[in-house]
Amino acid sequence: MKVRHLLAAMALLLSTGASAQEKAPTWINHVKLSGYGMVQYQASDKTDAKANSFNLRLARISLDGRILNDFYWKAQIQINGNTSQLGSSPRVVDLFAEWQKYTYFRVKAGQFKRPFTFENPMHPIEQGFMGYSQIINNIAGFTDRAGGHSSNGRDIGVQVQGDLLPNASGRNLLHYQVGVFNGQGINVSDVDQQKDLIGGLWLMPVKGMRIGAFGWTGSYARKYSWRDEANVTHNEICRLPQRRYAFSADYVVNDWTFRTEYAHSTGLAFKNRYQTPSDANDITLSNYGDKAQGVYALVIAPIIKNHLHAKARYDMYQPSGDASKQKTQYELGLDYVFSYNLKLSGEYARINDRSINNPDKHNYNLVDVQLSFRF
Repeated sequence: MKVRHLLAAMALLLSTGASAQEKAPTWINHVKLSGYGMVQYQASDKTDAKANSFNLRLARISLDGRILNDFYWKAQIQINGNTSQLGSSPRVVDLFAEWQKYTYFRVKAGQFKRPFTFENPMHPIEQGFMGYSQIINNIAGFTDRAGGHSSNGRDIGVQVQGDLLPNASGRNLLHYQVGVFNGQGINVSDVDQQKDLIGGLWLMPVKGMRIGAFGWTGSYARKYSWRDEANVTHNEICRLPQRRYAFSADYVVNDWTFRTEYAHSTGLAFKNRYQTPSDANDITLSNYGDKAQGVYALVIAPIIKNHLHAKARYDMYQPSGDASKQKTQYELGLDYVFSYNLKLSGEYARINDRSINNPDKHNYNLVDVQLSFRF
């Protein structure tokens, strides 16, 4: 569906609900339009790749609502600002419905976040830093190391989840979630007819604390063609099995946030990311090997509670499974929350990137400032 058609449908739906509210079905009254934008200034002194630019980092518009009380649904589109593929930038990121009758057993179907790690499903404004950590970007399906297109941690599938073991005060102590997905990312059908199985389980021993473990088994695949000596064309599939796991912990209390996660991936990867139609047939393999891992740890501390925060993050990723190509980011920053709808944040990062061939160019600096707003 073209984005303009989706926007027109959203506008029509809202206008219909406003002008004919008394005659409209009851579920129309529960439809909500929302969205947010993030504008950015970023500067880097990376050798041979210096940058100094204002960017439109992200914009999203969504509709969500309820049907028959038990069903929640959501449709969301995303528009990136500065991209190399402007024609394909606007895209559907969420389109799902979830049956929510019971807190201990809910069923979701459509396109939505993969149930892998704590940070992946977090709102971009609320995750706390200038961007998601490296393991989330590379191992949780954002710009996946296997070669998948940018999918914002999402895929198409079906998931069940729920909360169990309520204590004396009614707070649940255990959460589970498990889903079956295509394995190809957003807005793309399955290629190898084999599905990804992804799940997580976490404990909540005290209010504000979560300790979790996640697993992922599946594949990423591409179709390709070749001709034999008789000039006969053969269409085949190159399938790369993927096995991943992660351990996570966070604690949010009195406006303090502590969070750390470790993730590991086993499985070969394609050299070039799927960004254009020709990339979908490129089965050249990456020379980074079949392992990757990383870890991050962060703290966000209130200076003025609920308004001004200081923050720090250690973020390390090894795309080849060892320190030879390791990239480490040491980040410090401040943010000011004017209100729920408006936030200003700034960060300084010292980056060590061993994937750069020249050791004299491993280290560089980056400054990032973002203004985020939502409605």
